Amino acid sequence: MSSSARPKYTVPGLSTQDGGRVIDLLRMRLHALNDLSLTLKHIHWNVVGPHFIAVHEMLDPQVDRVRDMADDAAERISALGGVPEGTPGALVAQRTWDDYSVGRADAIAHLGALDLVYTGIIEEHRAAVAEVGKVDPVTEDLLIEHLRSLEQFQWFVRAHLESSGGTLATAHAHTERQAAESAGDGGE
Repeated sequence: MSSSARPKYTVPGLSTQDGGRVIDLLRMRLHALNDLSLTLKHIHWNVVGPHFIAVHEMLDPQVDRVRDMADDAAERISALGGVPEGTPGALVAQRTWDDYSVGRADAIAHLGALDLVYTGIIEEHRAAVAEVGKVDPVTEDLLIEHLRSLEQFQWFVRAHLESSGGTLATAHAHTERQAAESAGDGGE
């Protein structure tokens, strides 16, 4: 379904026009969540250094939960009368962000870059919540549930990046590479 197509039906209480808009917003959240689960596994496989095991083991539960979130989003798209697209080609063709840019690297460097990834996903989820909240409280609730977990995962990541004085090593980074470098040198 193209972004301008309306579903032939949707859930009771929504117009097909509103259902189509919610589907479009959820489609991008689905792509972001699928991308995040792959990025988390990429980090899991490519993390090295003295914090390896802590980060390696911290990421698997995040992967599992993010995959569950993607499944929830896809099932909601179907319930709304849409077609969830879970293929890599659809994700790459429709996404508005670049691939994760850090390969094999120190655990703290990866966490610095991951902090920026979480920030982007959380900001976009919040924007989607604001939009769907106008017409569909069920989808709004679903996305708020996702946000609870995503924000908790970012907190876990940031706990590794924060100084005892409360300064975040990645505070002034604007790219994943800058964040990885800032985190890797302790934000100095």
